[in-house]
Amino acid sequence: MEVESLAVLGEPQRRAVYEHVAAAAAPVSRDDVAEALGIGRNLAAHHLDRLAEAGLLETSFAQRSGPRAGRPSKLYRRAPHELSVSLPPRGYRVLAEVFADAVEEAGAEPALYAAARKQGSRLAGEGGTEEVLRRLGYEPYADGDVWRLRNCPFDGVARTHPGVVCGANLALLEGALGPRVRIDPRPDGCCVVVDRD
Repeated sequence: MEVESLAVLGEPQRRAVYEHVAAAAAPVSRDDVAEALGIGRNLAAHHLDRLAEAGLLETSFAQRSGPRAGRPSKLYRRAPHELSVSLPPRGYRVLAEVFADAVEEAGAEPALYAAARKQGSRLAGEGGTEEVLRRLGYEPYADGDVWRLRNCPFDGVARTHPGVVCGANLALLEGALGPRVRIDPRPDGCCVVVDRD
């Protein structure tokens, strides 16, 4: 059950471990987590394994090299599936899919994109590009001369209606950040990138 999975994040140090793994560009080992958070290897492993048991992290193994090569190193990364809890239960994704179907069937993409740009301009607020992207849930990280977005806040509906949702996503960010935004799809993360200031 999702409530139990999310409950493991109630322990502050475990939540810090989760946040470190979620922010990492590549899978991390318990040594990486221990060093980054200033905790012991065994404690890092304990928290990582609890998070994996709860379904919040995925594990993989990588062969080590060098003089200490032996058993493969256990690596952790954020699980790709979404967890949410709503009390009482709500079905916003179902309604979003209904809206996306209606937009596609009616050919109303231009009106949707105009509304998304308008909403983006209202959401822009104060702060720099990275702050705006974080506030909107994109989890930005610098990659050369662009901000890549580790998370797509609309992923569930984007999987079933990519044309409509990715276009609206682009328009939303154009409204918030201006013309520095473009589509650059990748297998992980959001399909939009933002040129850095």
